[in-house]
Amino acid sequence: MEFDVVWSLLGLPIAFGLGWLASRFDLRQLRLENRQAPKAYFRGLNFLLNEQQDQAIDAFIEAVQNDPDTSELHFALGNLFRRRGEYDRAVRVHQHLLSRGDLGRADRERAQHALALDYLKAGLLDRAEEALRRLEGTPFEEQARLALLAIYERSRDWQQAAEITARMTASGQGNFAPRLAHYLCEQAVAQVAAGRTDEARALLDRAVATAPDAPRARIERALLQRSTGDAAGAFEALRALGQDLPLWMPLVAAPLAGAAQDSGQADAAREQLKRYYDQSPSLDVLDAIVALEKAAGAGDGARGWYLRHLEREPSLVATAKWMAGQPSLAPDEAPVHPQVQRALDLAAKPLSRYRCAACGFEANRHFWQCPGCQTWDSYPARRVEEL
Repeated sequence: MEFDVVWSLLGLPIAFGLGWLASRFDLRQLRLENRQAPKAYFRGLNFLLNEQQDQAIDAFIEAVQNDPDTSELHFALGNLFRRRGEYDRAVRVHQHLLSRGDLGRADRERAQHALALDYLKAGLLDRAEEALRRLEGTPFEEQARLALLAIYERSRDWQQAAEITARMTASGQGNFAPRLAHYLCEQAVAQVAAGRTDEARALLDRAVATAPDAPRARIERALLQRSTGDAAGAFEALRALGQDLPLWMPLVAAPLAGAAQDSGQADAAREQLKRYYDQSPSLDVLDAIVALEKAAGAGDGARGWYLRHLEREPSLVATAKWMAGQPSLAPDEAPVHPQVQRALDLAAKPLSRYRCAACGFEANRHFWQCPGCQTWDSYPARRVEEL
């Protein structure tokens, strides 16, 4: 009994000493790790500020290894990978975050948004769409909807684009009525190409009701009316459009003249076009007037319109068109005329294009959505020479 008591008394200080040493070792290790992690983090931040992304990534990887539970380091590392174009590594970082069971709701939603951006930047649109749809009802909902809209536009999925635009408008995210009208018009064009004119007409009626002041829906509906035999209705629709939205008359002039000839209302169309031209000279309006004059048998008078235009405004395009109606420059210079005409046509061709106001992309025909920058309604109704 005495022996046990002695050893117990001797064992107490030994156990206390071992415990004290163990605690000191743990504290030293913890302090060392805590010193290493901030140092690696701040070193990475310094590299990042100096635009040394390779060194910054190495430093952040070291920091993550020292403190794998810190979500902010993971987000910083994933964003760096995405900026460098290393999308597969960015995806793995954000997927690792989402797989953690201890991640809070706010950080989980943030990681989901970052993962969607990874897929979007990598061009994996199907995966990006799935990831973005999971953000409904989160603080990232508005950003996710805008990204989804961009995906549907790129893939030309106009029905999905129309649906999400309607939701965005209903939630007060903005006025997307003009954009929705474009989506409905795109669907109508596809229906016309497939021979389903009734469905196309319904879509265009909806587009006009959605955005009454948008010219495209009214123009497309008038063109459909004319193609289905209702030339009189098309003329009245285009005539009203020219009065309501005069800035778009240059784009309306040619179909207006065609519908007027088909419906026997050429005189009314000619008077309206002349009134507009007197107020705001336009080459497209001038061409429509000349076409109506020629149809009425006034070919020589029609050529005089180009001369009158040159008196008001210098125009290489009008000069080329006037010369095209002349038999020759002079009786003894007839062989020279085709060469001069060809040179004028080549010089005037770039001036007859349309130019995007957003990116400057030029095209031979008018686009409602720029093929270069994908901006809607960025092409004015007038051609390059008139801008």
